[in-house]
Amino acid sequence: MQADFKIIKNKISSHVPKSIPDGGAFRACVLMPIVLHESSLHLLLTKRTESVEHHKGQISFPGGMVDHGDTSPIHTALRELEEEIGIKESAVTIIGQLDDIHIPSGFVVTPIVGFIESLNGMKANNDEVAEVILIPLKKFFDTTLQHTEVRELMGIKHPVYFYNVWKEPVWGATAHIIKQFTNIIS
Repeated sequence: MQADFKIIKNKISSHVPKSIPDGGAFRACVLMPIVLHESSLHLLLTKRTESVEHHKGQISFPGGMVDHGDTSPIHTALRELEEEIGIKESAVTIIGQLDDIHIPSGFVVTPIVGFIESLNGMKANNDEVAEVILIPLKKFFDTTLQHTEVRELMGIKHPVYFYNVWKEPVWGATAHIIKQFTNIIS
């Protein structure tokens, strides 16, 4: 585990993220939490409730829209983490940032990668989070658990990534962020 985490930390912290101008899209940030759980590294994801405004019922990373008082993408991601699952900023070690992604629902999302050693104090906000999901990180590197589909949106074809690592597939923007992460690490 130590060697794996050291590699992840070195590669992500040295990655130079690419920014996308918002072009009228909403700005949002997510935290991609890598969690030490049962002596191995896991990704923490959430299943959104059906009552949230955007992306109802989807599997996602904790995150949301940038508020006026947010001072940086890291601040937004950590604020949203605490609002959604009760994990305090002090429990997170920020490792780095991935490239911005533009998603069809009208958002430019900045992914922040962080490490959480303990989930003490975690309590899901039932208005936003239906379930907290921990998936072993190694599953996202298993090519037998992934596939890509090409989908067309407004006349443009896009690859859509899928990870069959849970009872429902992880796909869409969340899978795109994970794919970017695994490409950097590999």
